[in-house]
Amino acid sequence: MEYPYHIVLIEPEIAPNTGNIARTCAATGCALHLVGPMGFTIDDKKLKRAGLDYWHLLPIFYYDSTPEFFEKNRGPFFYFSTKAAKNYAEVVYPDGAYLVFGPETRGLPEELLARNYEQCVRIPMREQARSLNLGNSVAIAVYEALRQKGFPGLLEEGRLTRFAL
Repeated sequence: MEYPYHIVLIEPEIAPNTGNIARTCAATGCALHLVGPMGFTIDDKKLKRAGLDYWHLLPIFYYDSTPEFFEKNRGPFFYFSTKAAKNYAEVVYPDGAYLVFGPETRGLPEELLARNYEQCVRIPMREQARSLNLGNSVAIAVYEALRQKGFPGLLEEGRLTRFAL
């Protein structure tokens, strides 16, 4: 099965963040890749609660390590980091691209960023701000990539259920 995009969390640490990201993936049809070691267990109640009842909609893949993830996936990869020079909104994300995010407390390793610097992107923010919440960063990235493609497969229009217009 093809997914519009792949969201990759390398060594996620906070269960509710991962649960929220899982919900974003389920709502957008994106695949979620969880790369260990993780700071929680996959049956964590906070993780399940944050994902609510969307788990059955979620294509999810697990890896024991970062090398295992890269051995099994070919990209293209885009690395989200506060250390990147390129604005995430100036990049064209091809279908099926992997949007890669690091752990909440330290981000992606500089060695990985240095080897792939042309594919590193940054979400702009004030200089005094250390970083955005991981769940917010993923949502920003996913919706920008989907916007570029015209939100394929997503409902763009809602309707009131209790009031007629």
